[in-house]
Amino acid sequence: MANVFDVADHILKKKGELTAMKLQKLVYYSQAWHSVWEEEVLFPERIEAWLNGPVCPVLYAEHRGKFKVDKETFKNKLEGNLTSSQLESIDSVINYYGDKTSQWLSDLTHQEQPWQQARKGLAQNERGTREITVTSMQEFYEGL
Repeated sequence: MANVFDVADHILKKKGELTAMKLQKLVYYSQAWHSVWEEEVLFPERIEAWLNGPVCPVLYAEHRGKFKVDKETFKNKLEGNLTSSQLESIDSVINYYGDKTSQWLSDLTHQEQPWQQARKGLAQNERGTREITVTSMQEFYEGL
């Protein structure tokens, strides 16, 4: 099975160097839309509802302290198991969201139910590590 690093690597190969925040949002939308289109998870790693939007903590641990990341950032973590349908989903996300800024993507996630549900009960500026489940992503994005 592919991992989150394979997804991030593919995005970075297509888009080039990105801010870490933008990469996190593109990874999130790749997971969300792939789960809707293919009815399966794209990668098994957890996504959490952080202050600036969805973040995969395992991915974050590898780029922590870096404002920008590139395809070299995750090269030691790759499994290289992306299928053609997974690549198609990621490419569709890149085509739709790839020209948006990291702040625009963060603001969009804040308006959407999966992030809002996971943050329910937390103060606006309170840190949180609650999971945004694939089920909540599927339920919301299927309806769009």
